[in-house]
Amino acid sequence: MVNANMRSLAATILLVFAIVFIELFGIPGANLTHPQEITAAILLVAAVLWISEWVSLFVVSFLILGLEIVWLLPAIHGSGEVDVNSKIFFAPFFSNIILLFMGGFVLSSLMQKYGLDIRFAQMILRRTKGVPSLTLLGIILACSFLSMWISNTATTAMMLTMVFPLIKKIPDEHPFRKALVLCIPFACNLGGIGTPIGTPPNAIALSYLTKAGYNISFFNWMVLTLPFLIIFLFFLWQMLLRLFPAGDLKLEVPERHTGEFGLTHWAALAVFVITALGWFFSSQLGLATGTVGLFPIIVCFWFGLLKTKDFRDLPWDVLYMVSGGLALGVALNITGLGQVLIQALPLEGSPLVLLIITAAVAAIMSTVMSNTATAGLVIPLVMNLPLESDFMLALVTALALMCSMAMALPVSTPPNAIAFSSRAINSRDMMITGGLITIVGYVLVSALGPTYWRFVISVMGI
Repeated sequence: MVNANMRSLAATILLVFAIVFIELFGIPGANLTHPQEITAAILLVAAVLWISEWVSLFVVSFLILGLEIVWLLPAIHGSGEVDVNSKIFFAPFFSNIILLFMGGFVLSSLMQKYGLDIRFAQMILRRTKGVPSLTLLGIILACSFLSMWISNTATTAMMLTMVFPLIKKIPDEHPFRKALVLCIPFACNLGGIGTPIGTPPNAIALSYLTKAGYNISFFNWMVLTLPFLIIFLFFLWQMLLRLFPAGDLKLEVPERHTGEFGLTHWAALAVFVITALGWFFSSQLGLATGTVGLFPIIVCFWFGLLKTKDFRDLPWDVLYMVSGGLALGVALNITGLGQVLIQALPLEGSPLVLLIITAAVAAIMSTVMSNTATAGLVIPLVMNLPLESDFMLALVTALALMCSMAMALPVSTPPNAIAFSSRAINSRDMMITGGLITIVGYVLVSALGPTYWRFVISVMGI
């Protein structure tokens, strides 16, 4: 309690200091307008609170909204530069992207309630027949596929529960134990890059790209990211097999009773399939992805597949974390601060050099702080870059992927923290393996990403 109070006090002091300092002195030597100074202060406060987690991350989003309305908006009106009202700051909190994510969370709740996620994981494990390398691959595929559709944190917790009976049958000194534990959080982290709803950085990237006029459907995003996901998963599999060899080990696959597959299970599966198909073909149907996300929300609660309690238990904090990042991006855009910050970057070099630099920054930041917070800080700053449209898409996609690729520390992602708390691995194991994934991912995204993504643009007309 003492530590929590001290963190809250530190956050309060930071906020009061930022407001007083900006109002009294501005930012000396920065040559910014007063609205830009206020936006810079909001950005700084949000960045410090996101990194330090002195207060809950969703609270930071509401702080951003509150400061924009009561501090920034009057300054904008006073300057007379832009004619805006509070609606522009409220809009991100119930936008198309938020509806898309809400639909994804409802599907996650549906799959977990009716055991569809467990049945899928068991199906994968049964087919490996106890062969260590195939079992490892099966777990990786199950984790990555589930994390494309449901929370990677929930997937990690569920898969660790399933796999631990298997791990307990392996001698304590056998290295393959660590491979089975490490593959779960890493595959869950990676799986999120495959769909727009897989992880918040994807939603943030998609939101800004859509606002900039890019026509990126659910299917388009998967075309952009799935080849990299496949490569990353193959590398993860081979890396763990070599770092933690199985030798002549023979595994016994655990079973978990899931009950009879009844009518409600078929209904839940039908909702999942129809929603997934709707996201795949949303552009052909003339529907926004958020509109498709309304389908599982309405059907599940209309027909009683989910109850009001399930709705209350949705991860609302994640939704508001995403919203806060989007609202901050709005402020950066309308005040012109984003353009000012971008002009401070070394733009004289080639766009590829810029991608390499910003992707490295995103990877480093995401290693020590929330990938959602990193995406919310970095992506809005690059959207005003004077780049060709195809390279802008490559840059933003690369940043979204790198936000999810950083996983070298137990604190880097919630799945990492869950796996580390099992005490079956130590921080050195995670740092070596997660660091290798981050480095290889960075090299591949920087080297192959621009060429592949620009090819996809030319073929698909995004």
